[in-house]
Amino acid sequence: MTATAHQLPQIARANGIDICYEIFGDPTAPPLLLIMGLGAQMVIWDDEFCERLAARGFRVIRFDNRDIGQSSKLHGGRRLTPFELLKLRFFQIPVAAPYRLLDMAKDTVGLMDALDIKSAHLVGASMGGMIAQEIALSFPHRVHSLTSIMSTTGNPRIPPPTREVAMLLMAPPPKTRDEYIKRFQKTWKALRVGSFPEDEARDVALAERCFARGLNPAGVGRQLRAILASGSRKPRLHLVTAPTLVIHGKVDPLVHPTAGKDTAESIPNAKLLMIDGMGHAIPIPTWPQIIDAIAEHAHGANAQAA
Repeated sequence: MTATAHQLPQIARANGIDICYEIFGDPTAPPLLLIMGLGAQMVIWDDEFCERLAARGFRVIRFDNRDIGQSSKLHGGRRLTPFELLKLRFFQIPVAAPYRLLDMAKDTVGLMDALDIKSAHLVGASMGGMIAQEIALSFPHRVHSLTSIMSTTGNPRIPPPTREVAMLLMAPPPKTRDEYIKRFQKTWKALRVGSFPEDEARDVALAERCFARGLNPAGVGRQLRAILASGSRKPRLHLVTAPTLVIHGKVDPLVHPTAGKDTAESIPNAKLLMIDGMGHAIPIPTWPQIIDAIAEHAHGANAQAA
């Protein structure tokens, strides 16, 4: 099979739940897992982005995290309240959660088991970066290289999101398809920061695709609780042994740019790539730089291990 081979979405049993996944590229190439962020389905990793990564010599696997898309929906957990957030921020009173990031890390490792993957290159965006960091800490032998994109260590001293983005993400979920599409467009425009016409032209079709695959607002709330209940990884990140690349946008409105620097400083020998004009998204104009950086980093780790 060629680097452009594409296996349609399938379901794997992993860590006691069903995980929906999809594979791009040569099945004999080194595996590279893409882990998506809070409330984001696997298709937010754009098809063409995945194909371009596969063409660089990887078996690219994207998947829906638990509680999103076509993976298992769980139960429990109330909608997060501003009062809980205040208690967490000012008094360090933990948020209750049905599961934590470690459980989501075990989902990823379980998917690797189901696909008979002993170790892989992990690329995580936002919450996906947090999950990838947790895998590198808890299952170091399963991580060939780590790329943490627009993510954080969980350090509570990192400045909070901008007011605009925080209000968008905390707003009640849309009730109709049209409301969802409009919210999707507004949210991603705010996250990208600035004008990205190519991306904006794709937003309606991508929103329709996400809507058709199925929404789970309660699941997004549980994922957010998982992040907040898991606390900071910063005190442990010096134990990461995987070659690490940290990528962050210089104008990220959700996860402050200092979070990228903090991540790179916390992991031994981590490389840091700060990208001009990039917010909390991977817009099309940044693809060449980001794909080059991921491919160079992962191939470098392969060469180092050989």
